[in-house]
Amino acid sequence: MPAVESVEVAAYLVPTEQPESDGTLEWGSVTLVVVTVRTGGQAGLGYTYCHLAAADVVAGKLAAVVTGRDALRVGACWSAMQAAVRNIGRPGMAAEAISAVDIALWDLKARLLGVPLVVALDAVHDRVPIYGSGGFTSYPDSQLCDQLSGWAAAGIPRVKMKVGRDPAEDRKRVAVARRAVGSDVELYVDANGAYSRKQALMLAEIFAEQDVRWFEEPVSSDDLEGLRLLRDRGPAGMDIAAGEYGYTLSGLERMLAAGAVDCLQVDVTRCGGISGFLRAAALCDARGIDLSAHCAPQVSVHACTAVWHLRHLEYFHDHVRVEHLLFDGVLDARPDGTLVPDRSRCGLGLSVRQRDAERFRVR
Repeated sequence: MPAVESVEVAAYLVPTEQPESDGTLEWGSVTLVVVTVRTGGQAGLGYTYCHLAAADVVAGKLAAVVTGRDALRVGACWSAMQAAVRNIGRPGMAAEAISAVDIALWDLKARLLGVPLVVALDAVHDRVPIYGSGGFTSYPDSQLCDQLSGWAAAGIPRVKMKVGRDPAEDRKRVAVARRAVGSDVELYVDANGAYSRKQALMLAEIFAEQDVRWFEEPVSSDDLEGLRLLRDRGPAGMDIAAGEYGYTLSGLERMLAAGAVDCLQVDVTRCGGISGFLRAAALCDARGIDLSAHCAPQVSVHACTAVWHLRHLEYFHDHVRVEHLLFDGVLDARPDGTLVPDRSRCGLGLSVRQRDAERFRVR
């Protein structure tokens, strides 16, 4: 039995290129909590985009739970971590900390077996469709157009922009975006829960004039009745999506049971890691609902290959930038608008570029 010998955690704070915002939040940096799990001369890497406090949960609670356990029995480690955070509260910070450790354990398992993670996960797909994501509300029109049209020119046939900061301006911004990308590119919008139900219904009709195909979090993801209202009464051809804040299987199941979404979003760095992601995928499979992966593309691409009812993966500007800054072995988008795991490298195929990462390290 290759027992887990150690669990290490570090955190990095990377400033954004400029202040950014969406419909409900403003930020100027991205925090990445990175976990390294070691045994038998091998090291597995996992991470989550989260507050620095998640590192304390890993070091102060989860490391002791995992150390000494069989490194090949990731499911048993995942179950033990779930039990260990009962009094902390599973949703939120604890789920994100578990996600980082679980991803590292899966990476370690694949490395111990000498195979890429897609092989260890028994992949259904060889490649994963992506959509370019950014279009922040803080961008002037010129920058919005440059970013979205740049993705389209690179072969990515789907792009997403943020809305909701100034609802009165959203009609114009979406029209500007449509002109920039042309008629052959799918255009998505994400309100991050900024609208009321009536606002969202009205704007859905307005966005449909620009052939918007995807309306993400038109109302709060906690408002399952509101999401269902939008799904039932919104324009034909426009999917309602949510789920990125689903930290537990029970929370994601409630969203599906409510008929709140046409496509469920799942974040591998929030939902309990790859183990939680695959369980969420099974919920989608049982209902014939597509799953779309939320962000963290270098981990998500591997997890997505094992999802039967897969829609696509969010190729989020900030995470693409951070992963290129901090990791070696990063995958780039293909000209056909997909990401393809590297089957010549074991595990995730990633390693921290220590010299470059050190200037961003805060723990």
